[in-house]
Amino acid sequence: MAAKVFIDGEAGTTGLQIRQRLLGRTDVELISIESARRKDPQARKEMLNGADVAILCLPDDAAREAVTLIENKAVRVIDASTAHRTLDGWAYGFPEMAKGQREAIAKARFVANPGCYPTGFIALVRPLVDSGLLPRSWPVTVNAVSGYTGGGRKMIEEFEDEASPVFTRAPYRVYALSLAHKHVPEMRSHGGLDHAPLFAPAVGRYAQGMIVEVPLPLYALPAKPALADLHATFAKAYAGEHFVDVATLDEAASITTLAPEALNGTNRLKLYVFGSDKLGQARLVAVLDNLGKGASGAAVQNLNLMLGLPETAGLDELFEWSTAA
Repeated sequence: MAAKVFIDGEAGTTGLQIRQRLLGRTDVELISIESARRKDPQARKEMLNGADVAILCLPDDAAREAVTLIENKAVRVIDASTAHRTLDGWAYGFPEMAKGQREAIAKARFVANPGCYPTGFIALVRPLVDSGLLPRSWPVTVNAVSGYTGGGRKMIEEFEDEASPVFTRAPYRVYALSLAHKHVPEMRSHGGLDHAPLFAPAVGRYAQGMIVEVPLPLYALPAKPALADLHATFAKAYAGEHFVDVATLDEAASITTLAPEALNGTNRLKLYVFGSDKLGQARLVAVLDNLGKGASGAAVQNLNLMLGLPETAGLDELFEWSTAA
């Protein structure tokens, strides 16, 4: 019998994408509140308690509230908000993060979907920390740029709807200037760091796609690693992974520029080691779709694991999305 899946917040950007990725699959059954009861809190509670898996695509406070409404202990939860990503009792939904993480997700009742920026950051930092090449106490910095869909409906309107009072034609802008971005706690915690990284995010005038970059002064690190040492660490950490690719050093050396939209429509994440051994400097870069591996694709991957289905189910085809969906 197909597992029943309820998406709480299915009208939002992430919810829409998850729904579209699951439509047509016979191994899961999507359940929704009938239109006449959309505003009925009791109907929502019934759906949350009648599902095998509830996927929460809600603001943080609403996600916390939704968890309190679930009285059926057989219901499992995937939360796409920031609310539970560093809490005990919640498995962090990045299967490739570390040894045993995939198994922890598969058997967990509560799974917190990672943020888009943290997915790229943790993919770059965690293997180096685990291997000892990057000290846990290192003052890590991270620069990143995302498409405006990462900001949800409000930001989409800001960049696309000329009738909106907040419409902007800005080609690029930085934000979180107070360094209080909500993704920082999970970056520190799941990156294995003692201190919060200095995070410098930006948003560009394009819909989706993301680049996350961690610069490292190799000459200053205790182990003084070469580029080949960093690459070997990544290659070992992600050997055999389906959704995470590590570019060869030759491929990276042949590249003169990198586009954030390169993996749009996929659940893939690609890592690069750029830099100069002569200068003792490296630029570690992750490319991903902020709506794919950074959101809906990751949720579907976690759902597959939790239900004992093939991890790649519904995730290998190129997925197209538009704000008209």
